Amino acid sequence: MKYRIPVAQPYIGDEELQKVTEAVKSGWISSRGSFIEEFERQFSSYIGAKYGVAVFNGTVALHLALKALGIGEGSEVILPALTFVATANAATYTGAEPVFVDSHPDYWCVDPRAVERNITEKTKAIIVVHLYGHPCDMDPILELAGKYGVYVIEDCAEAHGALYKGRRVGSFGVISCFSFYGNKIITTGEGGMCLTSNHELAEKMRTLRNQGVNPDKQYWHDIIGFNYRMTNLQAAIGVAQMSKIDKAIARKRHIANRYRELLGDERIVGPPEMQWAKSVYWLYSILLERDLRDSVIESLARQGIESRPFFHPIHCLPPYKTDLRLQIAEELSARGLSLPSGPNISEDDVDYVSSSLNSILKDMSEK
Repeated sequence: MKYRIPVAQPYIGDEELQKVTEAVKSGWISSRGSFIEEFERQFSSYIGAKYGVAVFNGTVALHLALKALGIGEGSEVILPALTFVATANAATYTGAEPVFVDSHPDYWCVDPRAVERNITEKTKAIIVVHLYGHPCDMDPILELAGKYGVYVIEDCAEAHGALYKGRRVGSFGVISCFSFYGNKIITTGEGGMCLTSNHELAEKMRTLRNQGVNPDKQYWHDIIGFNYRMTNLQAAIGVAQMSKIDKAIARKRHIANRYRELLGDERIVGPPEMQWAKSVYWLYSILLERDLRDSVIESLARQGIESRPFFHPIHCLPPYKTDLRLQIAEELSARGLSLPSGPNISEDDVDYVSSSLNSILKDMSEK
């Protein structure tokens, strides 16, 4: 179905076309070329890390981070149940066991108390996910990491530029991972990046992403690696996007404020923003009553408006099915939906979505 108002559209234009054209004319269109290093430098500097390692997508960024840290069979990786399945898949690719924990009811990200309850002698890493653009509470997570001697990896796929206590997410973990898929704050079409301030880890990830080749000896492969390289064409788009990232975030926050003003039904619970956080509102994500959510999605679709339910908790999906009961994650998943909120959505469209949702809920209450 083609929606008149999609959940998100890429925020691209003439600047991206110009950079891609430069890349094409240079002849460097694969995994070598000046735009790759430029994008790595610009993005890592923006976030506040020393090194960037550009890769093909956000999932392989997570896999690369785990492999660089030596995590594999016999290891446990703690992560939130309420996230996109790629977070768990990346841990599984290494042979490690993902351990799913519940969400915090106030800000929807992983609950540090649940993390500590699940740490064992096999725990090697905690992956925190800054869900739907809102930061995790990093201080207690980092305290746990220090206490138990485990790594913290940040999954920042949905939170480029979000702030935790005035500092950008992605600058806290030993490695942080970003996605540049088409619906993210900035995009390269597909694409991802690992950030770290540890030089040894950065060099190890560069080797792993490039088939394990020795950088000083052509066609000599010291280790088994992967073909996880970003192309110069993707990086050219990324460089153009970096000139827009602050504008995109400001626009996202404006859209969120607009929805907050216009959505008047008391049954709507808006997205959180804790006192210590500055969300980038990747999507404008709300909660409704369980018995209303799916009907609302269908009603919005009939009016040409795309909306999306929240992710299914990973422990409920067939590959990871367990008998766990994670009450908060399951409740959020059953009640949550995301409204159109791409940075290029018009004011009129925000108004239309808001009035449509208000009317749908009013009609439901009168039946």
